[in-house]
Amino acid sequence: YSSNLLHRKILHPPPQTDFSYPQTMSIGATMRATSPNHMEDVELGSSSSANKSGTARTRPMMKLKDSNIVELQPLVEPSSKASKGDGESSSFAKSVIASTMYSGCSIGMVLVNKSLASSYNHLIDGDLNILLVVFQAVTAVICVEFSKFMGWVEYPNFNTRTARLWAPVNLFFCGMLFTGMASMQHNSVPMVTVFKNITNIMTTIGDCILYGASIELLVMAAFGIMLLGAIFAARNDADVTQTGLCWMLANCLCTSGYVLYLKYATKTVKLSKFGMVFYNNVLCSCFLLPVTMFNGELSMFLNTSALHTVDYAVKNWFAGFVGFFLNFASLNCVAQTGPTTYAMIGSLNKIPIAIFGYLIFDNDISPETWRFICVSLCGGILYTVAKLRASRRKSRS
Repeated sequence: YSSNLLHRKILHPPPQTDFSYPQTMSIGATMRATSPNHMEDVELGSSSSANKSGTARTRPMMKLKDSNIVELQPLVEPSSKASKGDGESSSFAKSVIASTMYSGCSIGMVLVNKSLASSYNHLIDGDLNILLVVFQAVTAVICVEFSKFMGWVEYPNFNTRTARLWAPVNLFFCGMLFTGMASMQHNSVPMVTVFKNITNIMTTIGDCILYGASIELLVMAAFGIMLLGAIFAARNDADVTQTGLCWMLANCLCTSGYVLYLKYATKTVKLSKFGMVFYNNVLCSCFLLPVTMFNGELSMFLNTSALHTVDYAVKNWFAGFVGFFLNFASLNCVAQTGPTTYAMIGSLNKIPIAIFGYLIFDNDISPETWRFICVSLCGGILYTVAKLRASRRKSRS
């Protein structure tokens, strides 16, 4: 009797009955509590009635039609392809921004250092290249610590375990710095440029082997064009000594190792980009300051009173400020684009640097340099086309 009564209540509800979810659940619970032997009666789409023999018989249940019950449907079907395309566009935009930031900061850093060298190198017997790197690293540490103090950025305090994980980046950087200076002493500038382009090819191959990056045919063609252009520009000044060749090969290995390990460090070391800038410059100062004591640059600076001026200090501070942004831009560029694009941007930066040097510092540009600039531009355009085609293929797939 209770089962039939509940069926009538469900099939013919009173006008004031609310069919909200909690009330429906309470009806079901009441049915189970009052009629445990008729569990099949509550199944949707069927009801039961007892025949004369007492056996249960199922029959279709009338579907409830109530104007108050509305099934909501999404207005717009989500498109996985559209969201994937938006993600690819966003990733491409981030890569372009990261590349532009790195290129601008790198060019600015070279021009600032060139201004320092041209203004003050005539006052000393030698150069202060490594000491300038230490000054700029200390300035970058001050900038990032001030940003943390003001609450603009956040990163953990200095930790020796994190420093050990990041130390290989600075060791490769110091090796790149020293071997680059030694190679400049034993080789001509055009030959150094040739080997720099060989370094880019080595970095691309290392990126493929270590990180599984795909090598586009047009990318290798772009690097090949730039290498041929550098060889053509250096054909009249191709004197290479055995010592110079050894230093250049060491510089190629250190430069490729620096870029490739930098990608590994940015992926594995759990730090924000500003934390990486902090550790990078702290360790750089610790590694290079003893070198300046050993090679006499620190004593040369302390004994040259002409360098103890406000103008020199301001220019060094500004160079360190630019270096702070260059550190962040370099890390961001490697993380967003990869070692291959990072190496290509470094090669293409020589074009605006040569032009700005001609416009600002009256540096002469030889016909061979102009030809190298034109060939490098062709290689850069080809590389850009290759990356755009790869991005479109990836978005379509």
